[in-house]
Amino acid sequence: MDNWDEVRTAYQVARMGTVSGAADVLGVHHATVIRHIDAIEGRLGVKLFQRHARGYTPTEAGTDLLRVAQATDDQLNQLAGRLKGQGDDVSGELVVTSLGALSGLLVPVLTEFQLSHPDLIVRFLTGDRLFRLEYGEAHVAIRAGSPPEQPDNVVQPFLNLNSGLYASQIYAEVHGVPDGPEQFGGHRFVVHDDENSRAPFFQWLRKHAPAEVATFRATDQHAMHHAIFAGAGIGFLPTWLASQRDDMVEVMPSQPEWASALWLVTHVDLHRTTKVQTFTKFLKQRASDWRL
Repeated sequence: MDNWDEVRTAYQVARMGTVSGAADVLGVHHATVIRHIDAIEGRLGVKLFQRHARGYTPTEAGTDLLRVAQATDDQLNQLAGRLKGQGDDVSGELVVTSLGALSGLLVPVLTEFQLSHPDLIVRFLTGDRLFRLEYGEAHVAIRAGSPPEQPDNVVQPFLNLNSGLYASQIYAEVHGVPDGPEQFGGHRFVVHDDENSRAPFFQWLRKHAPAEVATFRATDQHAMHHAIFAGAGIGFLPTWLASQRDDMVEVMPSQPEWASALWLVTHVDLHRTTKVQTFTKFLKQRASDWRL
């Protein structure tokens, strides 16, 4: 096989399931993706995919080829990530991934750090996808919940993220606020659209409120926060965020069982590089001033 671009394209089509999805990942036109798939199938003399209305499904031959392609792609990404993180200065890319809800805390820190290191390009990645440090997708990750268990990662306790239950003054003026969980049934709540969300405060709410109070659902934390601000319902906010606004009414203060443990995660191959060590030290210093 002498054309890695075609193999990589086939791998991304299998991973994403559609031509358009693969084109977005690869940064090419969808016609290029189709051309690559036709070319590699013609060269090999076998069908790698079954085409159907919903997308592309690998055939048995496609699965065999793509298993090798995935291993090769993973190894190349891992090598690239390691090379980007090496060096004795703080320059090039610094890739940090975290919960989107921490953006208000982390963006000022990242900006200040970059001002001190003007040759640095900062990439701040948020979202539901777990960016994989072992493949060089990020240099530093801040993760919540149970301690990450991926092999070859250096995991350090970072902070506890506290949340309280709040309503906007707009909501309180129209509906009032409950005196406790026994009155939740007469109110409206903003919750995650995933009914099995593992966030500790949502687990608590499912035990203490009837399902019908979940009247505003969203998949994005920022959307949930803005719904609470707008008066769509009562909801959970990080205490640091609520403290920055003067239009929030505290329904229930932060409870110990609502707290989420935050972990600072780096890969063992990059953990002791100058760039990662300099940034994590700076982050810990600035985080010591946060009131969570």
